[in-house]
Amino acid sequence: MASPAALGFDASIAWVLDPRVAVRPEPFGALLYHFGTRRLSFLKSLALVELVRSLGDHPTAAEAVMSSGIATEDRSVHLAALASLAATRTIVPVDTDQEIS
Repeated sequence: MASPAALGFDASIAWVLDPRVAVRPEPFGALLYHFGTRRLSFLKSLALVELVRSLGDHPTAAEAVMSSGIATEDRSVHLAALASLAATRTIVPVDTDQEIS
């Protein structure tokens, strides 16, 4: 698996779920459907679902991971998952010039 940095993911900035993405909770985690790219993604854990949903509540993705309650040894896996979501434009960097509602 490529590292988050290799995928162009910067955990030191703020990220949010793209507003064109719908989240459907499932027993295993969630299905994400991006209406812009027509891409379907699977989140395979409830912890990852909560992390993705909470991204906008934190000034950086790294802080979101640290605040999520995810065990230290599992954080790199979750950062890699966020990097994959960023690569598919499921999560996007926060535009610092406009506020997120």
